[in-house]
Amino acid sequence: MDALNIQNLTKTYATGTRALKGVDLRVKSGDFFGLLGANGAGKTTIIGIMTSLVKKTSGKAEIFGYDLDKDLNKAKKEVGVVPQEFNFSIWEKVIDIIVAQGGYFGVPRSVAMDRAEEILNALDLWSKKDQTARTLSGGMKRRLMIARALIHHPKLLFLDEPTAGVDVELRHGMWKYLNNLNANGTTIFLTTHYLEEAEELCRDVAIIKEGEIVRNDSVKNLIRSLEKQTYILTVETSKGRKPVKGFDVRVIDDATLEVDLHKDQTMSLLIHEFHENGYVVLDVRPKGNRLEQLFLNILQNK
Repeated sequence: MDALNIQNLTKTYATGTRALKGVDLRVKSGDFFGLLGANGAGKTTIIGIMTSLVKKTSGKAEIFGYDLDKDLNKAKKEVGVVPQEFNFSIWEKVIDIIVAQGGYFGVPRSVAMDRAEEILNALDLWSKKDQTARTLSGGMKRRLMIARALIHHPKLLFLDEPTAGVDVELRHGMWKYLNNLNANGTTIFLTTHYLEEAEELCRDVAIIKEGEIVRNDSVKNLIRSLEKQTYILTVETSKGRKPVKGFDVRVIDDATLEVDLHKDQTMSLLIHEFHENGYVVLDVRPKGNRLEQLFLNILQNK
């Protein structure tokens, strides 16, 4: 059964803005799915509709087979949501925020306390359990929202920009936790502006532009579709050496080259040709994020 099934979903706001224009989207149970798009593309509107915070204009929406028009309460029990904005009382204690959320889903207090300890420990927040939320850093507040969303053990977790404003170290820690969560069966639906985050975490992604899905595929297939990828080569020296034929090469400095690798060219061929022409290659790394290149190409060309 699909975790999420959307058919011809539309949303027109009272202002006349058409946020969604017939969106079709399916997310397999157990998937780690990314929805990418520019600001205002419709990402948050989709999450709002699927979590009953926004009323759709038309179309069909199901969560694990539960139609949101007919079985909303059953569908909501399967869902946890981490919104973009902090939406808890900063004057409440961390533990109280978590346990109270469990109560909304009928989780007994004793059970919620045990679950809260487990989740907060996993998110490195247990030592803060008796502090008020106002004392937490921005990254801790983000993790608190994830903990709150998980207290009733949802099968589907919506994450709307979950690592916005989080430093690099904490972001990577959250990636590890989310990967473990997904590996244990939780379906995750992620929106993010960090394209490296989507490439690192997601198996499948869709790209939305102006309320329409313009691409929907696995991350691997999307990256394979790139016409070219740009790499940075560090060499002992490029001084006095000629560019290698068959490759687009730009000299950054005496020890650094920028090389375009096209779809019909392989990395082994690139390395071989440079060695054949007398270069000693010390390091090869991608220039920027591959998914980001594709994302920008799609948004600019569609």
